[in-house]
Amino acid sequence: MTDPTGASGQPPYLRIVAGIRRRIMDGELGPGDRVPSTRQIAREWGVALATATKALTTLRLEGLVETRPRTGTVVAGAAPVAPSRRHSPPDPPSEQELTLDRIVRTAIDIADAEGLSALSMRGVAARLGVAAMSPYRYVPSKDDLVLLMADAAFGDEAPPADAPEGWRSRIELGARTLWTLYRRHPWLAQLGSLTRPLIVPNLLAHCEWALSALDGHGLDPTTLFDIHVLLYSHVQGLAVHLEWETHAEASTGQSEDQWMDSRAPALQELLASGRFPTFAKVVRAFDGGYDLRLDAVFESGLKVFLDGLTPIVEG
Repeated sequence: MTDPTGASGQPPYLRIVAGIRRRIMDGELGPGDRVPSTRQIAREWGVALATATKALTTLRLEGLVETRPRTGTVVAGAAPVAPSRRHSPPDPPSEQELTLDRIVRTAIDIADAEGLSALSMRGVAARLGVAAMSPYRYVPSKDDLVLLMADAAFGDEAPPADAPEGWRSRIELGARTLWTLYRRHPWLAQLGSLTRPLIVPNLLAHCEWALSALDGHGLDPTTLFDIHVLLYSHVQGLAVHLEWETHAEASTGQSEDQWMDSRAPALQELLASGRFPTFAKVVRAFDGGYDLRLDAVFESGLKVFLDGLTPIVEG
């Protein structure tokens, strides 16, 4: 295991803290730069994910780093003052202050910043600064925790009490609300398939909004629900790629552009083969490459969907 301080007798997480702190003080990592993720720390120092999480939590409490959704943990904006070697992190919160809501919100913060794969019960406990088994007094398992997280996250943007006039306006608002939630919490799109849907109250509230917008237009129940499923699959189907890209970047160390650049020779070979003339014509027409903008694709897909739905609902 790498010892970033050369010291012995320190808990592993403090050795990691000292190593990352030195990188910041030496200017190797500057304000806004990403620091190693929990998985990268675990690999580099040969420690458990919970230990890595505890190290990042300590750096966060010291004000050296901060967490930004979908970016991860980065060096805080202001240059910190180097602490003495005898510096100790602030006292963790009392376990009497631990609540189910704090556990759920802390877990959401971890999943937002590093993806659902980085979540563990021990990691949540480390982030909260409590004993590893403490969260189990409030929630029996990680699976149960994920359900609570999903319900809380879907409740972040509830359908408004005052519905707009017209079914189309209501469907547009409902779809955009869901897209906003998936943008904020991309891991949500990984939790349930269409065949085995996620069933939590706050997600059903969004389902209720869509169904009620279409109800009363003479649609039979099967058609009504099929339309709802198609609408939901449009939103979720695009949102899945938000988390996939974050995971791919973390696992490969390449950005989307870097990955595409590395595949350029293979793509050029296919374009030159003559086997795919239309594809080649379209791709070559892009000036500087195709820029995949998921927000724009979401909006154009929603419009096409609603345009096609109009004669069914109003016919």
